[in-house]
Amino acid sequence: MKIAGLDIGTTGCKCTVFDRNGNYLGKAYRDYPVRRTMGSHEIDVSAIMEGVYAVIREMAAQFPDIAGLGVTSFGETFVLTDGEGTPLHPAMLYTDPRGAEECRELKEKTGEKDIARITGLRPHEMYSISKLMWMKKHQPEIYKKAEHAFLMEDFVVFHLTGKAQIDYSLASRTMAFDICRLDWSDRILEAAGIDRELFSACVPTGSTAGEILPAAASKTGLSKQTQIVSVSHDQVAAAVGAGAFDARVAVDGAGTVECLTPIYEEMPDIDKMYEGYFSVVPYVFPGTYVAYAFSYTGGALMQWCVETFAGEKKRQAREQGISVNELLEREYQESHSEGLGGHTDGPSGMLVLPHFAGAATPYMDTGSKGAVLGLTTASTAADIYRGCMEGVTYEMYLNYQALAGSGIRFEKLNATGGGAHSSVWMQMKADVLNLTITALKTVDAGTVGSAMLTGVAAGMFRDLKEAAGLMVEETVTYKPRQEMHEKYMRVYERYRKVYDAVRPLM
Repeated sequence: MKIAGLDIGTTGCKCTVFDRNGNYLGKAYRDYPVRRTMGSHEIDVSAIMEGVYAVIREMAAQFPDIAGLGVTSFGETFVLTDGEGTPLHPAMLYTDPRGAEECRELKEKTGEKDIARITGLRPHEMYSISKLMWMKKHQPEIYKKAEHAFLMEDFVVFHLTGKAQIDYSLASRTMAFDICRLDWSDRILEAAGIDRELFSACVPTGSTAGEILPAAASKTGLSKQTQIVSVSHDQVAAAVGAGAFDARVAVDGAGTVECLTPIYEEMPDIDKMYEGYFSVVPYVFPGTYVAYAFSYTGGALMQWCVETFAGEKKRQAREQGISVNELLEREYQESHSEGLGGHTDGPSGMLVLPHFAGAATPYMDTGSKGAVLGLTTASTAADIYRGCMEGVTYEMYLNYQALAGSGIRFEKLNATGGGAHSSVWMQMKADVLNLTITALKTVDAGTVGSAMLTGVAAGMFRDLKEAAGLMVEETVTYKPRQEMHEKYMRVYERYRKVYDAVRPLM
């Protein structure tokens, strides 16, 4: 018997299969196009569904005894459909500029602080409700035809099972969900003028939707007895896949986006969270919550640096049989082996503001731009690469400081994603944050978390702790070095002034 995790992302979807002992068996991936213009950022959800069918079909052909399939997805993006689930329009992505005016209207009617206390979110046009308001105002003929408003998790679950249900964590990304009552907020929906009946039923994270429909079984190759599970928003699945089950452990998601996810065992201070634009999201255990503190450019900034400055280094790395990232890290250490008090990995002194795709928490300033300060004619690609690593880490520390007072009490981080395989970056994070960090083997914690929750729902595991014992594997633990922390803090005191200095100029 096997379990599978289906992860629906903005640009592609993947299906990963594990055996009953939590061993990885195989993965299939398909991408789909996103259309961006000056006035709209859209995606064809029919293409998403085609990709979903394709990846499941590929895995089912290899593993015909898949007993459970869990569905996790990115947030905010919604689509209005008819009663059969047929899309009535291209879906607006969270980055779509439409909905800003409607968000202002909702804030005026309800009050920003009240919206935050109900939904756990500081109002922003990225969330679904503002864009739903835009649809009703500007495309009323579509809104009138609609019988469902789906996010991607419940859109896929509906097509696989015929059941319209959405888990709490993804529902919260609409800014129309009451995180205390764990249901849609009548007050928000009334102020927005949006029909409650459009939304799927809210269910706990990891709830079974039932067996797959015969028609969907034919399209996917899955057994008609396969259980489909509504898992969660992708960041919640990643926290589960990182084995973070109580407030003592937070997650460092070191992927394309850098995301720090702490766990709260009671409702955090909403006013404090409001100040930093931090989301409060229901977690998998009753009465617990997570928050998202993130930078839009984590690994993405490293990739930009490599593609822009290290073309020749990629060739050298191939010849040496190592990654270009490892080569650049090594070159920096070799060229700075003197003058660092016995360490070859101290702060460069360069200041890189990693807002190359705008600023996320605690600013939520999409107009902010990146900056690289401290360049000289002697600066190398390795120096710039190192500066980018430090910039992302300082931004993470900035968020950590902004969360202080909200109720966080984690003592260590579990790190996932591609960045967790860099010993240099992991040690840097331990030194800057002055926290112990344990790197996990898995790159894709979201897929692992999805499979863990699916395995519990399908009866393969007794609970998440048993699943974690089989599927969450620690590799290396990095301890903070006080001497290095103090050196980084002297640079950080300059870094935290960069945003205020650069923003008025750009």
